[in-house]
Amino acid sequence: MNTPPPANGSAWRRLCRSFGWARRGVVVLLRTQANARIHAVAAGCAIVAGFVLGITRGEWCAVVAAIGLVFSVEGLNTAIEFVVDLASPELHPLAEKAKDVAAGAVLLSALTAAVIGLLVFGPHLLALVQR
Repeated sequence: MNTPPPANGSAWRRLCRSFGWARRGVVVLLRTQANARIHAVAAGCAIVAGFVLGITRGEWCAVVAAIGLVFSVEGLNTAIEFVVDLASPELHPLAEKAKDVAAGAVLLSALTAAVIGLLVFGPHLLALVQR
């Protein structure tokens, strides 16, 4: 049976703390991972291009989803790398495979985002060139 949250606001405090921890995770991601910073620059360029080129609401949805996909997978990759390093400080073939697969997932998400970028921005840029 679900019980309502306590009236004293402790559920809100827990929720706010969890957002704080998530924010801290994003900061760790951006401070420790050069690729995450590259993704951030690419995301910023895509956002600026979206405003400059006047992309549609549907195109914005695709761009935002692509950005979210890449950052989410990059975050999971980083978490996997940290956990593998903790669990297996020495080189181990399975640790290497885990890290390689996680890095491969980032590559696949970035390639997917690049294709989305071409599909969204390509026609707009082509129209500008043809003017």
